[in-house]
Amino acid sequence: MKIQKIKHMCFAGVLTAAVFLFTAYFHIPSHTGYTHVGDGFIYLAACLLPLPYAVFVGAGGAALADCLTGFALWAPASVVIKTVAVLCFSRRTRRIVSPRNLTALLPAAAICVGGYYLYEALITGNGIAPLAGIPGYITQSVLSSVVFVVLGAALDNLRIKDFFQNGGR
Repeated sequence: MKIQKIKHMCFAGVLTAAVFLFTAYFHIPSHTGYTHVGDGFIYLAACLLPLPYAVFVGAGGAALADCLTGFALWAPASVVIKTVAVLCFSRRTRRIVSPRNLTALLPAAAICVGGYYLYEALITGNGIAPLAGIPGYITQSVLSSVVFVVLGAALDNLRIKDFFQNGGR
């Protein structure tokens, strides 16, 4: 049991680093910040790790990227939005890319788009100006979904879920 916790912590650290890197450094700048594919790694974490670890990956990786790239104002929103997005996915499926987790991409996208819109409306006091950011958030969700499906399929072929469930054997 202890080895399983260590394995989860290590993998959570790797995925948190991936979220940070693919959010902070591999992104497309936009007028509201940037569009990235880091969410795809958050979705993977949600399908592979127990909930507390997956929440850490999502909230921690996104907040770290926001704070270290000059967008610390967005960190509180990222923590809440990414935590709620993690809840859409299930690690109890046999495969990462399962009908259940593919369906979860839609509410996760809605949470991202709606959450960042509401946060920007709240901090600006304007409900109209944040509408301009919605295409970027939709693009971010679509690209992150593609990353999730491609990497999830590759990890399914490697039987990574068996590795976690059978103690690494």
